[in-house]
Amino acid sequence: MTNDKPTEEAAFRTAEEAMAWITGLTAFGIRPGLDRIRSLMERFNHPERRLKFIHVAGTNGKGSVCAFLTSVLLKSGYDVGTFTSPYLTSYSNRLQYNGQDIPDEHLVRLANRLKPAADELAASELGPLTMFEVTTALAILYYGTVAFPDYVVWETGLGGRLDVTNVVVPVISVVTNVGHDHMDVLGPTLADIAREKAGIIKSGVPVVSAVAQPEAVQVVEETARSRQATLYRAGEQFFFEALSVAEDEQRFSFRSPFREIPSLTIRLNGEHQVANAATAVMTLEVLRQYYALIVDDEQLEAGLRETVWPGRLEMVSNDPRILLDGAHNPEGMEALSRALRDVYAYDRLNAMIAMMPNKNHEHSLRHILPLVDTLVITEPDFHKKMNAAELASVAKRVGDELGRSPAIVVEPDWRRALELLLGASSSAGNGSALNVITGTLYLIADVRSWLLQGTKSEKGW
Repeated sequence: MTNDKPTEEAAFRTAEEAMAWITGLTAFGIRPGLDRIRSLMERFNHPERRLKFIHVAGTNGKGSVCAFLTSVLLKSGYDVGTFTSPYLTSYSNRLQYNGQDIPDEHLVRLANRLKPAADELAASELGPLTMFEVTTALAILYYGTVAFPDYVVWETGLGGRLDVTNVVVPVISVVTNVGHDHMDVLGPTLADIAREKAGIIKSGVPVVSAVAQPEAVQVVEETARSRQATLYRAGEQFFFEALSVAEDEQRFSFRSPFREIPSLTIRLNGEHQVANAATAVMTLEVLRQYYALIVDDEQLEAGLRETVWPGRLEMVSNDPRILLDGAHNPEGMEALSRALRDVYAYDRLNAMIAMMPNKNHEHSLRHILPLVDTLVITEPDFHKKMNAAELASVAKRVGDELGRSPAIVVEPDWRRALELLLGASSSAGNGSALNVITGTLYLIADVRSWLLQGTKSEKGW
């Protein structure tokens, strides 16, 4: 490792300075492609080649699958790096080692290593690095030159084929599902989106997938076949079945070509989390077969049961009852609506929502509007956002079409909107009201930090 202690010439002396540089790169937007990250890794002698990656892609469920995998691997005694996006509280949440955020001193030192290389690239024909490219490079340097985990649980950012995280060759690839999200970048059809997600499949590397739609399944199967990658798909090579559902506890059975497990328990809510947990279990089962991964049944059960994933059907307050769920696309909103019907008891449902402008809002709203009594529409505190009045117009139109229009309140300031949401709950005089805050994770992050710590979250995703 090169001598990279801060010197007089060091660009950054504090984590705040380093993060300000990295998050400031959001001005360069999203630029899919691997040329810049490959060139960057070449300059650092390819530290990614020293690591065992579990690469996870999909429209929804990526983060939950990563959380299940991390929890079980940690329970089993392995050192684990976990790279996820976006974060909910702090930038350093994205880069974890054994469940702990990257320490500030490592963040500063690695940012100082990256800055000269980033400047060189910016001056070349490849152009400046994006925020996500620098963050991904920082993660690889952290895991490959500082922490050296046994496994890195590695979540894609956007898509898969041209996503910066695809610079690695993993020991196993995971495609959780395919849904309608980022269609402006990934393509207009499910087959197009599936093709991008399946782009993480590598030659000879096994694949686990819970993709269900026929057109998406076809793409994943064809990609795996063309790359001679053994595919383990839910409903074909592995199976799971819900046994019981209660708030904060779900039990399910699991069956694979290798063995059957009669009962496993998770505490994450929503039936989609059973699918995510089963996908994680299948991933671990394949690693047991291919790489002699050692995970005892007791460790598997404890790891699954103790998995938490903030901002996804998370009850952050019981008085008043406030449920956070980052359902930012139609599939996520459908999963939320099913959970609201099947898991939670309430007499009145109040919801607060904000969205980004590139989402499929009409189809998302169709899932949630029939359940809601009062809908507070706001805006995330982020430079890209959907105008609250515009979203309210869509909600009104969809409500009229469904013949079910809740009371709609428009308040662009999310903190004021939160007050109005809770005011609607208290003014109803109903102790069994449930308040749901949903939509973009930019909103979920700020509300969660505000309710739990009394501060706003950091930005810069």
